[in-house]
Amino acid sequence: MGLDDKIKNAAQDVAGKVKEATGEHKNDPDLKAEGQKDQSASSVKQAGENIKDAFK
Repeated sequence: MGLDDKIKNAAQDVAGKVKEATGEHKNDPDLKAEGQKDQSASSVKQAGENIKDAFK
């Protein structure tokens, strides 16, 4: 995994946290769920990349 991928995953996680917080603040369950989905996707990608790094 390249550094570029790690940065993209971290950015997706932060964006998800912002969306979730905004959805919570505006009482918008769809935006909150979208933020949680982004965070989950980022976590899955990061876990996959960690596994790849372990086998290098």
